[in-house]
Amino acid sequence: QVQLVESGGGLVQPGGSLRLSCGVSGSISGSSFSLYNMDWYRQAPGKQRELVATITRGGITNYPDSVKGRFTISRDNGKKMVYLQMNSLKPEDTAVYYCRAVGFTGTYWGQGTQVTVSS
Repeated sequence: QVQLVESGGGLVQPGGSLRLSCGVSGSISGSSFSLYNMDWYRQAPGKQRELVATITRGGITNYPDSVKGRFTISRDNGKKMVYLQMNSLKPEDTAVYYCRAVGFTGTYWGQGTQVTVSS
């Protein structure tokens, strides 16, 4: 069993910042975790889930244009953690944010954390 738990969501004003965290536990060891590609997705009400950040097992990152320059994904393999630093937040960033792990044993999702950007 593999569990992903997101945290750090909340209510923030436009222009503000939040840092999301995703902890991985279960049958993925620390050394195995480093072999997983990690993603952050988000889903707004009435919309499809969309990819907002990727970090490969080699540390290569990728972002869609909608968040490029504002969001930064990072990972700490020793702690089995992935982070999403979100700056200059906009109301359209409001969504449930999900962490995903993709590796040789399968694909795993967290339960999500709500981010609301509103004044």
